[in-house]
Amino acid sequence: MSTSKQDAAPFAQFKSMQREMWAGFGANEGFTTMIAGDLVTFAQIAPGESVLDVGCGTGVVAVTAARAGARVRGLDLTPALLERARENAVLADVEIEFMEGDVESLPYPDRTFDVVLSQFGHMFAPRPELATSEMLRVLKPGGRIAFSTWPPEHAMGGLFSIMGRATPAPPPGAPAAAPPPQWGDPNIVRARLGEAVTKLRFSRSSMNIPALSPKHVLLSIEATFGPLKTLLARLDEQHPEQAHALRSEILQLIRDNTEGNVLRQFYLLSQATKKDPA
Repeated sequence: MSTSKQDAAPFAQFKSMQREMWAGFGANEGFTTMIAGDLVTFAQIAPGESVLDVGCGTGVVAVTAARAGARVRGLDLTPALLERARENAVLADVEIEFMEGDVESLPYPDRTFDVVLSQFGHMFAPRPELATSEMLRVLKPGGRIAFSTWPPEHAMGGLFSIMGRATPAPPPGAPAAAPPPQWGDPNIVRARLGEAVTKLRFSRSSMNIPALSPKHVLLSIEATFGPLKTLLARLDEQHPEQAHALRSEILQLIRDNTEGNVLRQFYLLSQATKKDPA
């Protein structure tokens, strides 16, 4: 199905907002680079394999896979991040084809890739059933799908929960996007991949963020994490008291997940093999 059809109402505006709100996420590249190696290792990327990095951002996973000898393509909604991804590929002296696009309507033929990867990318698609179907569609039978996601019970999942309580509900009858941290629940991952895969396995690790103080972390997150930046900007203008309460709640979440000068953000790694329908 074409991107234009998939982006038709009701989610066209949602995706347009996503393109804009993630433009500043490149400032987190240093942290996401460290864990890109975990995903590439967990996915068992081998030289010569064809790999798609979905929601590639600044290309840290794509570059890591290319440096391991894979033939890589990367796709993301946000042009600003793709521009940085291309710069990273040049600096790393690897060839990667980057393209603007949507995981709910991937612009690739069926059975194109040996491996489909996503590091905190596909989980933001509003309709998980479409994202899952598309990633499996472009994967060859016997190929591997692997991704990193934020579990609902840890720091980032807690942040989404706090933000969700401060976000107005959609109008009656309007569809709602699925919460991204659902992808961090192994039971939900198992259900979404369903009978299309085999050899499903999981692992966990953590992203360790320097934390001189909780307010330092909050300032950084507010400046670079698009959904929070957008929400706080609206609340600062319309409901300052709610903005203050939201910041206070996030500060406590940061305190609860900080040890010494390190904020630990645990994440889930999932990998499965696509069955051959024949």
